[in-house]
Amino acid sequence: MNLVPAEPDSRYPAVRVRVPASSANLGPGFDSIGIALGVWDECTVTVVDEPGVRITVEGPGAGEVPLDESHLVYRTMLHTWSALGAPVPTGVQLQCRNAVPHGRGMGSSATAIVTGIVAAQAIWDITQGLDRDVDLALANDLAAALEGHPDNSSASVFGGLTLSWTDDTDPDRTCTVRAPLHPDVDVLVFVPAGQLSTAKARSVLPSSVRLGDAVRNSARAALLIHAMGHAPDLLLPATREWLHQEPRRPSYPDSMALVDRIRERGHAAVISGAGPSVIVLTTRAARDTVATLADETWTVLAPGIPEHGAQVIRIDTAAGQPA
Repeated sequence: MNLVPAEPDSRYPAVRVRVPASSANLGPGFDSIGIALGVWDECTVTVVDEPGVRITVEGPGAGEVPLDESHLVYRTMLHTWSALGAPVPTGVQLQCRNAVPHGRGMGSSATAIVTGIVAAQAIWDITQGLDRDVDLALANDLAAALEGHPDNSSASVFGGLTLSWTDDTDPDRTCTVRAPLHPDVDVLVFVPAGQLSTAKARSVLPSSVRLGDAVRNSARAALLIHAMGHAPDLLLPATREWLHQEPRRPSYPDSMALVDRIRERGHAAVISGAGPSVIVLTTRAARDTVATLADETWTVLAPGIPEHGAQVIRIDTAAGQPA
């Protein structure tokens, strides 16, 4: 991630943050594999004289999310400043322009959390007169801790295809690597009208799984990384899983019916994250064909897979433009 050099007024620092959506699990990679999606939330954060926080929201979430200190982006900024030992500015203004659908399994909460973390870091650096990149490792750790799982947030932080795990010696540290992507691999996302909360989706999961299912699932997760980077023809078997989709079938029967229908046609459809959206890992050549496999009740997105994650632009508050 590049932090655009600037010399803004350190008394009134301002940044514009762009963070991509994400899809998690991709079938067998439960709570560990994520992929960035080219749907971007944008938030402009400005330090102001007026005490308190002022928030405006456009796009998904407008009229639904709180506009006070409990807003997820601002709440995450407070958490990050505390972690950095940084003082909280007297007044902060947030202008959020959202594009990531809420409650659809596309990482909207992770997007907000990553936005808050990188914005808080950048504001603090400007206040200190520092010109440096945001600490992505810190952003990854804080986001995973706040989310409770690293798959969505790591993809939003780093972009591309990510594989994450918890450090063996430090449970507060999240380790992430970028996995290679074959140039022919592409994604389609089928978004339904209805929402499903992640908490509800996780509440129906079993507390244990059979050893045989765990073995089969781990084999397919390994195959998935290989298929995404080197062998797109193996995406269909690579996305078979035994942990989470079937227990959740009653929570989104229409989504699972679409997954079944697309897989029967030979394409790698799975539930995106906690659902209810459906993501298809496909190829550029097959993308248009796959897009016809859902009826008009679904919104079809072809977002692409961004190679980079969160972006921060410092703003010259005197001119109101990126410096």
